[in-house]
Amino acid sequence: MLLFYIIGVLVGMLIPIQTSVNSRLSLYTKSPFYTSFISFSVGTICLIILNIIINPEVFTIHFYNNQSFNYTWVVGGLLGVSFLTGNLLLLPKLGATLTVIATVAGQIIMGVIIDTFGLFGATIHDFNWWCKL
Repeated sequence: MLLFYIIGVLVGMLIPIQTSVNSRLSLYTKSPFYTSFISFSVGTICLIILNIIINPEVFTIHFYNNQSFNYTWVVGGLLGVSFLTGNLLLLPKLGATLTVIATVAGQIIMGVIIDTFGLFGATIHDFNWWCKL
């Protein structure tokens, strides 16, 4: 279990790096929206290649014929765009530290709400400060 906490911290450390790099890219593109587009396009290309290698069946008609399409197919991407672009707009105004603090605070608050009420089909987890520390 400790390994998962360590992985979580390491992955979390990537967010301010990504935001800083994308903020730097915004200096060249002059647009946080175009910067987000570039970032998501590069990510999309990487994920297509990864899926072709690891999970090629997702590119077949048979795979999609057996799926039911609902909000979960698009909302994650829309939220990702909002998060990335929001960070790009915040970083020049707040700096890296306050941008991360503000977004992590929002993630903690929403995480507690999702765990408490089982939103979006999540398993309900009782929240208490001692267990979470």
